[in-house]
Formats: sequence, structure tokens, C-alpha cells
Amino acid sequence: MGAGPVPELLDIETLAQRLNDSVRHVRRLVAERRIPYLKVGHFIRFDPREVNDWLAEHRVRGRSDMKRWH
Repeated sequence: MGAGPVPELLDIETLAQRLNDSVRHVRRLVAERRIPYLKVGHFIRFDPREVNDWLAEHRVRGRSDMKRWH
């Protein structure tokens, strides 16, 4: 990240809510280093842009999407 405005960072509870997931699962993703996160002191925070990129990278194409590629 370069110099610029600081993004609005999300805490674990807010991210879990936005992902419609449990806090426990988000904590596990962090513990396994499977999701991008920032350590701010002893707090875990998430940059929404990085999470969006991470979600896009992990998108699984459905069968209807695959038909367009053939």
C-alpha cells in the first residue's frame, strides 16, 4: 500500500456479518492465514478492498458460467 487515505478497516465481527458467516470461522481463516488481514496492535483488522480481491480470487465458477467458456 502506498501513501494515501487510510481505508476504513473492518473488525472480525463486522466482516463476519458482511460475509454472512460466523466470527469463529473468520477467526479460523485468520489463524490459518487464509484471508488477508492487518495487525493493529493486538487487534485484527481487514481492508475491505483486500477482502473483495480475496473473494474474487476464490470464486468458483458455476456450471452456467463454464458453458460460456466452451
